Amino acid sequence: MSSELRWTVLVVVLTVAGVVALWPRPDAYPDAAADTLPVAAERLAERPDDAALGPARAAAALPPCPVPSGAPVPPGPLADVVVPCLSEVGAVPLGAALAGRPVLLNLWASWCAPCREEIPVLNAYTARPDAIDVVGVVVRDRPADALAMADELDPLYPSVLDPDNAVQAALGAPPVLPTNWVVRPDGSAVRVTDPLVFRDPAQVAAAVEAALATTG
Repeated sequence: MSSELRWTVLVVVLTVAGVVALWPRPDAYPDAAADTLPVAAERLAERPDDAALGPARAAAALPPCPVPSGAPVPPGPLADVVVPCLSEVGAVPLGAALAGRPVLLNLWASWCAPCREEIPVLNAYTARPDAIDVVGVVVRDRPADALAMADELDPLYPSVLDPDNAVQAALGAPPVLPTNWVVRPDGSAVRVTDPLVFRDPAQVAAAVEAALATTG
């Protein structure tokens, strides 16, 4: 083999090795089971048109959004976040509405396929005697589309809208859906990463228990 040919082979081998080393591994993206937020969805985030949404809200028949209980608002990422309610006219001050109790926040959108699979699981979880309250957060979506999906799947828990991405920003949420967070009575929030998408109500219960047991 000539010297020139040997150098050519060496360059090819090193190039292939570099590509393999840089090729993304399946475990490099732990959120692969979720839907990545599409760039186009930036344009889909809308504030609700209360006059136009009346029929869709009536059809979806979602539970009313949580209201402040009078408990002191603890410090935390959601303490000052105020968002529109999906099911009715009005704003929800999340810090005050969730104060004093643990709550599971489920971030979802109508365009998210795993979210569609997860809603029935969360419905089943709410029927458990050990369940904590569940509140949905509609992310980067049209309110009308979110209500149409709610009409179809009949969530048994309320949802708020996040048209300005205030909830996502406060939580430091990744650009994937669904994401689930346990907000503890002290106002802190713990992201659920195991599993990324709930497939069984027992998984929800276990994740909630683990998050509430976490310190710091």
